[in-house]
Amino acid sequence: MHFCEGETLSREVSSKSTIELIKRLSLAIGVTGYSGPNAIHPVIVDEMTSLVDRVEQDRMGSIIGVKEGQQRIAGEASRRKIMLAAHLDEIGAMVTNVDRGFLRFTQVGALDARVLMGQEVMVHARRDLPGVIASVPPHLLPPNQPADSVDQTEMYLDVGLPPRQVEKLVQVGNLVSFVSPPVELLNGLLSGKAMDNRASVAAMLLCLRELGKLQHQWDVYTVATADEEWGGYVGATTQAYAIHPDLAIVMDVTFADVEENEIKLGNGPVITVGPNNHPAVCQCLVEICRELELKYQQEAVSGGPGTDAYAVEVSREGVPTVLISVPSRNMHSPVEIVHPRDIERIARLLAVFITGLNEDFIEKLVPAWHYQ
Repeated sequence: MHFCEGETLSREVSSKSTIELIKRLSLAIGVTGYSGPNAIHPVIVDEMTSLVDRVEQDRMGSIIGVKEGQQRIAGEASRRKIMLAAHLDEIGAMVTNVDRGFLRFTQVGALDARVLMGQEVMVHARRDLPGVIASVPPHLLPPNQPADSVDQTEMYLDVGLPPRQVEKLVQVGNLVSFVSPPVELLNGLLSGKAMDNRASVAAMLLCLRELGKLQHQWDVYTVATADEEWGGYVGATTQAYAIHPDLAIVMDVTFADVEENEIKLGNGPVITVGPNNHPAVCQCLVEICRELELKYQQEAVSGGPGTDAYAVEVSREGVPTVLISVPSRNMHSPVEIVHPRDIERIARLLAVFITGLNEDFIEKLVPAWHYQ
C-alpha cells in the first residue's frame, strides 16, 4: 500500500470534533423501522453530503454516499468499487398491549433485561410520550416470587396519563426508544445509547473526511445500512446486491473488557479473522497498522453471522469482506461505552487502505490455490 506523490494524511483528527459527531449521531432516534421526528437518517445525510459526490436513500431506509475515484477507465468499463457499511438502526422496544393505562412491550433487537428497570424512554405514538420502564414494587410481590430479579414480560411502560387518554394516543406497534444523553466519562471514554452502531457510522464519516484530503482510484460507497438489529440484515443484503462491490469493509462493535477475549477499550480497531473474513484483506489491514504504528487488535470469530458482514460476503457471486469492530462495553444497553480514539484510528486505517487500492490489488483477492 502506498500514497500517490504529494499526498499526506493527518496523523490525528480532532478529538473534540469526533466526540461532538458521535454525540449527535447517538442522540438521533433510529430504532429499527423508525422514521419520525429527530430520526437518524437526516443527521447522516447532513453529515455525509459535503463529503461525497452524491447521496442516495433507498426504499428500505439505507443511506448511500458515493465518492468517486480517479481510476482511469477504458471503453465501457467502470471503476472498481469498495463498499463501507455500518448499520444505522438501534435497539429499542415496541408496544404490544395497552393494559389499564400501562404499556406492555417487546424488544426490537436484543435487549438486556437486567438493565431495563428504571430506564427513561420515549414512546413514539400519536405524539411522543416520555415514560419510564417499571414493574410491581418488591414489597407487593407474592411470597413465593423472588424480589431480586424481574422478567421483561412483567415490566411495563408508564407514561403518566389516565387509561382513557393512553388508549387514544397509543396503539399496538408503536416504537419505543431509550432516552440516554451521551456522557463524557473519565479517561476519555464516552457513554450513551446506540453506540452500536453509531460509533461505526462516525468512523465511516471520519474516513470520508480524511479521503477529502487524498486521492484514491476506486469509487467509495459508504452505506449506513437499515434493519440490522432485528437480525434481518436488510440494508446490507439489498445494497451489496445493488452496488456489486469488488470488496467490502463492514463495521460494527464488539465486546471489550470481558473475560471471553482480550479486546480492550482504547487499544485500537479490532480486525476480525476467521472463515468469513478475506485473509488477503485482513493481512493488508494489519500491515498498514504496523507501518503506521497504529494500535490495532485482532479477534478470531469462527461462528456464523452476527453482523452485516455475512450478508455482504454472500451477495451475488461473493464479495471479499472483512469485519472491523469498535471495542464497546455494556453492549445492547442504554449506556454503551466506547473510546473516541478507537473510532479515529479506524477512520485513519480505512483511509490509508482505500488510497492504496489499485488494479493490482484485485489479484491479491484470488486464492493462491486458484485453478488457472
